[in-house]
Amino acid sequence: MKLSTTMFKFIIRNLARILYRLEVRGTLAHGPKTLIVGNHQSFLDAPILWSILPDNTVWVVHTVVSQNWFFRLVLKMVEHIVVDATNPFALKSTMAVIESGRPVVILPEGRLTVNGALMKIYEGPAFIAAKTGATLAPFILNGFERAKGYTKIKSDYPLAWLPKLTITFLPAETIPMPDAPTGKLRRRKAGEQLRRMIARCLVQAQQKRSLHEAFLDAVELHGRGFHMVEDIGGAYANYGAITKASLALGRLVSKFTEENEVVGVMMPNAAATLYLLLGMMGMRRIPAMLNFTSGVDGMQSTLIAAGIKTVLTSRTFLEKAKLTATVDRLQGVKIVFLEDLRPKFTLADKLWLMGFALHFPRAATLRSKPEDPAVVLFTSGSEGKPKGVVLSHWSILSDIEQSLAVVDVSPADKIFSAMPVFHSFGLSIGFMLPMVAGVRLFLYPSPLHYSIVPELFYDRDATILFATPTFLKNYAKRAHPYDFRRARLIVAGAEKLTDDVRQTYAEKFGIRILEGYGATECSPVISINTAMSSKPGTVGELLPLMEAKFEKVPGIEEGGILHVRGPNVMLGYWRESAPRVLEPPKSVFGEGWYSTGDLATIDDDGFLRLLGRMKRFAKVAGEMVSLEVVERIAEAASPKSHHGAVIRPDPVRGEMIVLCTQDPNLKREQLLTAAHALGAPDLAIPRRIVVVDHIPLLGTGKKDYPKLSLMVEAQIN
Repeated sequence: MKLSTTMFKFIIRNLARILYRLEVRGTLAHGPKTLIVGNHQSFLDAPILWSILPDNTVWVVHTVVSQNWFFRLVLKMVEHIVVDATNPFALKSTMAVIESGRPVVILPEGRLTVNGALMKIYEGPAFIAAKTGATLAPFILNGFERAKGYTKIKSDYPLAWLPKLTITFLPAETIPMPDAPTGKLRRRKAGEQLRRMIARCLVQAQQKRSLHEAFLDAVELHGRGFHMVEDIGGAYANYGAITKASLALGRLVSKFTEENEVVGVMMPNAAATLYLLLGMMGMRRIPAMLNFTSGVDGMQSTLIAAGIKTVLTSRTFLEKAKLTATVDRLQGVKIVFLEDLRPKFTLADKLWLMGFALHFPRAATLRSKPEDPAVVLFTSGSEGKPKGVVLSHWSILSDIEQSLAVVDVSPADKIFSAMPVFHSFGLSIGFMLPMVAGVRLFLYPSPLHYSIVPELFYDRDATILFATPTFLKNYAKRAHPYDFRRARLIVAGAEKLTDDVRQTYAEKFGIRILEGYGATECSPVISINTAMSSKPGTVGELLPLMEAKFEKVPGIEEGGILHVRGPNVMLGYWRESAPRVLEPPKSVFGEGWYSTGDLATIDDDGFLRLLGRMKRFAKVAGEMVSLEVVERIAEAASPKSHHGAVIRPDPVRGEMIVLCTQDPNLKREQLLTAAHALGAPDLAIPRRIVVVDHIPLLGTGKKDYPKLSLMVEAQIN
């Protein structure tokens, strides 16, 4: 019997290698007491795993599985124990086997995934590991969920008869028995630790690669006929059309730029922008996404910081957005319009595209390393000057992989993306995540069209929406109760989610909003509430590979300044004062740590709660506004007086800018005129003007902003 079992395992193992191109990565962790756990994707999981695991492995099988005629036949060749999750003796029998020293396999999800993502993790296996002190030997299955005829994935997921399968064994871990007053609570906490461990392993099992490689992998996985993107301009493209357009644009851009050159991009949230970015990445050009709402001075600073010599844009876009005059004022750069590139696509280029590149896109493009710069985004610095945030391919891709490990997103969904592409969320989650994960995408150029967005969300049968609470509040005011009928996932970020917005969506639309938190420097997601793990009033759990530390602030008892570290943290900053000189992330905790400047704390359940911000910026309607720019506007409008800008909470826009001035005659109209003359954004116009006798100063001669804030509170209240 032993010989026949060994031969049977040999046959299954080699059939899997031939038919499914099975690849086994890593080695199974061993210990005196070993519990083997992993994700559960298809009916192929068990037989293929059985064929490669040690002969003395014992399988824990649920009673429902043991009643199936096919599995009853298979189980005759497998050493197993049948358990019922509702039977308390099931745990004792499993623990007895582990204590005997034999490795035991349990699939903690219990059931097959129906969406390709992680399903509910049962507490029993984790409690067994904690109780026995067993070594957890994690494995991750990839590709099994696509095996046609063996999975329970939704039918519109692209399945294949013989997909490539990968099994990755990861380093051993342990789960210490949680400290809790009751056994039930200890079980729950142990189960949460196991869930986080498997989510972390899901990301660690992914291969490092560039964004363009990940895109081409997705094209091969889902097929060129898989319809992916549409926009308000009428574009409707599948993976094949996206590949073709990106190759053509990449070829054109490479004619007037150099490898690794940073090229400015000023484009709307549209399909053409997506093609352009993929094409540039495929030709090893680094797009720098210019924030066209930051005004002339802001954009000029970004051009200097990133050493940008060429800016790609569109005449049609500039005319519609009324940006032509602004672009004309930019200095030291060459403006290239996409409309002018089409005639430059020669016959030789067409032959290259149709005869070679379209058939062999990997050979026709230039490969980037995962650690190479992929894109540059811009934010404001502590001195009011925009900084270039340099993100690598792996920074963005690891953030996407971590998000997908905890958020239930699949090709059955459709993302409605209205966030601008110069915004980190709009770029990473609104552009790149759909492309590498095979999630359909609808692009809309502006989140400010509060009546149109809900109507289009309904009309395009979208299921996922990412937006700021301010936008969500305005959408709710104008939306019909049926507009979000197919909404399966709505995530809020960039500012605090208020209770009234949360309640409105629950009562009017029957939707639970999930709140998250991020930063441009972190590509951008840091933490997020999920359907599996959520707590109102928090911004969720940290992503699987993120670490956090807190810097104590004198005078503040609870929490501290949040510092984070992880693969999704930026390569570093580029500053106007030192163009193209990379300043890697570093904080009081050492190299690689990024200080968010936000006061926060993590509770006993692992949920991150924000307490406030320490930076000299206001977040107005989801956008960061430098208070130094506000003061410069006031100084231009009233140069003979002193001014100081502070922040107060605003239930509508997140935060409100209050300008303190010694000029009793200063009006908002004067500030608006001065802002336009300086090329500053309208968001920098303060909502309130408070007249004060003097602007308090510190001993160093700097403005005493805490005292100024107290003066404002006294006057307003």
